Amino acid sequence: MSATDNESLSRIERIIGDGNRFEKAVHAERYGAVLAIESGAALVIAVEVDGVNTVAALEPYVDRLAAKRVGVLFVGDIDESVVSRLPEGVIAQVVPITAGDNAYYFAIQGMLDRLELLSEDRRLAGALDRARYELRELTEIGRAITQERDLTKLLDLILVKSRFVTGADAGSIYVVETAADGRSKHLRFKMSQNDSCQFEAKEFTIPVSTRSIAGYAAATLAPINIPDVHDIPRDAPYGYDGSFDRRVGYTTRSMIAVPMISAEDEVMGVIQLINKKREGRSVLRTEADFDREVVPFDARSAELLTSLASQAGIVLENAMLYDEIRRIFEGFVRASVQAIEQRDPTTSGHSLRVSVLSCRLAEKVDRADSGIYASSKFSPREVKELEYASLLHDFGKIGVREQVLVKAKKLYPHVLDAIRERIYYVEKEAELDAMKRKLALVEGGSPASEVGAIDEWLRDRRASLREMWKTIQDANEPTVLSEGDFTRITEIARVEFVDGAGETRLLLSPDEMQSLSIRKGSLNDGEMDEIRSHVVHTFEFLTRIPWGKSFSKVADIAGAHHEKLNGTGYPHGKRAAEIPLPSKIMTIADIYDALTARDRPYKKAMPAERALGILDFEVKDGNVDAELMRIFREAEVYKSVEEPLSY
Repeated sequence: MSATDNESLSRIERIIGDGNRFEKAVHAERYGAVLAIESGAALVIAVEVDGVNTVAALEPYVDRLAAKRVGVLFVGDIDESVVSRLPEGVIAQVVPITAGDNAYYFAIQGMLDRLELLSEDRRLAGALDRARYELRELTEIGRAITQERDLTKLLDLILVKSRFVTGADAGSIYVVETAADGRSKHLRFKMSQNDSCQFEAKEFTIPVSTRSIAGYAAATLAPINIPDVHDIPRDAPYGYDGSFDRRVGYTTRSMIAVPMISAEDEVMGVIQLINKKREGRSVLRTEADFDREVVPFDARSAELLTSLASQAGIVLENAMLYDEIRRIFEGFVRASVQAIEQRDPTTSGHSLRVSVLSCRLAEKVDRADSGIYASSKFSPREVKELEYASLLHDFGKIGVREQVLVKAKKLYPHVLDAIRERIYYVEKEAELDAMKRKLALVEGGSPASEVGAIDEWLRDRRASLREMWKTIQDANEPTVLSEGDFTRITEIARVEFVDGAGETRLLLSPDEMQSLSIRKGSLNDGEMDEIRSHVVHTFEFLTRIPWGKSFSKVADIAGAHHEKLNGTGYPHGKRAAEIPLPSKIMTIADIYDALTARDRPYKKAMPAERALGILDFEVKDGNVDAELMRIFREAEVYKSVEEPLSY
């Protein structure tokens, strides 16, 4: 090494070692021709000397150079290729070896300043990136929690996201409830999460008071951040109960509790997080794990959690309001169903069973992986929409006359009584006529054989009238299918008699004969039209309810459940392509339950296999959907209502 080189190195070491001039210099180390200065910024000074490879001298600093955490000050006649081989972005400068002390000083000072500015710039950029990341996360979290309507899922999501943004190992969430007295309030523990410990948690309540940590946050509407629950000041109004830790084998250290506050500044609940971790993925098992990994919740964690809790409070208020509205609405639906069934107690449970069968069949259709409905899907909202439509599909019967609605047989009871009274009158008239004729024969001295003939005639007349009554009673029973020979009814309807006013009358009126000749069910054409009108009443009623966009098709679904694929249904005679799929599903459920429901005055409950057979005939006749019927049978959907149901 030449004298000039030694002099340059000495001057550089003297300048760097002068603490008064370079406060940033912490220490200097010589690596051959390399001198390092480390501080907030680090500078490698490479002096080109005889026999020393400058590039090789930089090897100890390769990692730092790659990370752009140091700069390089070349002293001497440095080949440009050496500078160009440095990683892109590394700050580098060349100073002639013949430069004076001031040149060295300002070169070193300038490089350190540039490096410090670069370091600060990177720090600020990192902080900005972190802030942007946190903002994106809070935005995504806000979007996620505002889209969730299910209260339990929402609370779970809030707790998951709260732990995520703070790095908490565990946490719990409480919801404020009004006590039974209607005045005081309490916190209900709803759920907990823990990455390191599994345990079963049950709901319980605690007062909204300053005695507990969660209660304190709720009572004061302010966050509370405790670095270590085992070091709570003696004068603090709250304390920590360690029984949970002892019971499940866990160690609670740091804790933070933040109230969730509504837009009206009303506390809705509390998020309580436990044990912030240095490394979010770590699992706390041993005491050493807790000592090493658990740290207090820092100010930034508290800030993020408070921001999230403010969103959560408003969303929770909306979700609870939504849940309340849903419960009110479902109460209205239940009341509507009860109103229908109170008019006809014999059909009690029909609406609920149809709802269960319809929803189960929709779920099976949703899972179908073959057939024409393999691509048909039912979202939970659509299944709920079908549930409401099914529950209310018969509500329009409230507009049907009760005597028609509950008509068990072909003739109303009072009409049948009137026919019986006619037959009784005719029988008594026959008896009176026989007595008059017998008296005349006796007074005229006629032989006993003639008197006996009158008795024989009376017996035959009585037998004939009783046979007519029996035929009328039998014909009065409803039929499930189009069956029965009603010729005898027509003959009876032609029988005449003279009433007490001397007028000739028919034993059966034309309307009575028509009713007794009904081939299916118990209703005549006029009554059937009245019953069928219930679908129109249902549709008109349901269209008056503001269902919103979520359930906008309820009226259309319920209003088409009596339509048939071949266009022979009612009320509009729609064909297959015009009938909504949910309505086709409900049609099968409605027919099946009508056939298999418990014994009614006008029919016996039908076994499942026979009911399925009748539905198969409906398929052959083009009334119901063959593929839906296949799924209904093969998936045994019909067994969904074998157990007692209650709404």
